[in-house]
Amino acid sequence: MNTLSKIESAMPLPVTVDDILAARVRISGAVVHTPTLISQTLSNMLGCKVFLKFENLQFTAAYKERGALNRLLQLDKGAKEKGVIAASAGNHAQGLAYHGRRLGVPVTIVMPVTTPTVKVTQTQGHGATVVLHGEKFDDASTYARQLAKEQGLTFVHPFDEPDIMAGQGTVALEMLEDAPEIDTLIIPVGGGGLFSGMATAAKAMKPDIRIYGVQAELYPSMYCHIKGSQLVCDGDTLAEGIAVKEPGELTRRFVERLADDVLLVDERHLEEALSLLLQIEKTVVEGAGAAGLAALLMHKQLFTGRNVGLVLTGGNIDTRLLANVLLRDLARSGRLARLRIILQDRPGALFHVARIFDQEAVNILELSHQRIFTNLPAKGLSLDVECETRDGAHLERLTAALRAAGYEVAPIEVA
Repeated sequence: MNTLSKIESAMPLPVTVDDILAARVRISGAVVHTPTLISQTLSNMLGCKVFLKFENLQFTAAYKERGALNRLLQLDKGAKEKGVIAASAGNHAQGLAYHGRRLGVPVTIVMPVTTPTVKVTQTQGHGATVVLHGEKFDDASTYARQLAKEQGLTFVHPFDEPDIMAGQGTVALEMLEDAPEIDTLIIPVGGGGLFSGMATAAKAMKPDIRIYGVQAELYPSMYCHIKGSQLVCDGDTLAEGIAVKEPGELTRRFVERLADDVLLVDERHLEEALSLLLQIEKTVVEGAGAAGLAALLMHKQLFTGRNVGLVLTGGNIDTRLLANVLLRDLARSGRLARLRIILQDRPGALFHVARIFDQEAVNILELSHQRIFTNLPAKGLSLDVECETRDGAHLERLTAALRAAGYEVAPIEVA
């Protein structure tokens, strides 16, 4: 540990449980006290009791409202009249915009020009002025700070401010009061604001509680800071809400002191977790909202026998992306498959293959012949069949029946 780290470790943290308790009083009635419920099915699957905190049921479908509102309520009269500004392309923007309009505080949000139109229109729909600037978030953030100085606006950071952290910490107060048996928390970490607030509250209420942060493998910024690693932070992660390249200057201190560990999860487990929550709990979450369950799936041995609390941090996901994730999960489970079958190019060939699908009670969804772009002999062709089966075993029976009839069959796998 270097000299600076030693000094920081001796300094008191900038948010206390009293700050979080005060934030709860401040925001009470304006944000939803979301339910914390046990999932019997997930508990049976994973060998631990799983409690879910449904923050996707907030009005803007994310916990970010809590910190944004706590920050807005503490502005002085002059700052409220001039307004606030933030850089965000996600839930922070919507939380700030929604509560800003409620309170009569003008809100400006700077977003990269690459921000999807749906996010721009949603934020504008909450009454905010949206400024598009730069290709990347860092460009938007720098410009937002510039505008704040030029126009006398108050800059509201998405995670690295004590008032923001204190507001987010109210999530843990509610969870542990509603489910006091929770002895372990898994908290998604992007910039670290949610972790900082929740961990502070949880340790004050239950000093022996275990607390784990979780990050997407593609954006392991806080993990690298804690572990002293130098992994690359880049890529298209499903968990875009926690895709942060630099953790906060303040929040990293909370993670250093309060985290039992920071775990990484890969994209496949994020997709599986998102799909399970929809299938089992009938609830829609975004990628970051599924990160806690992804950590349980991927690091199951760490949590055996524990009472684990997970925060479903948000539910703002593009419907087309959600559809893709669900279809990919069906493919991995064997309920949706694409088979490549080699045939002879002669009359009746397709009929004989289709008869086997009928005998095995497999539904054919789509057919595609390939005669030209193939290395087969001129009298051969490949047939791609997309089909729907009951499960992996049903698919194996179909494949076995096709091979028994003399066909060469190969599945086209999902990554």
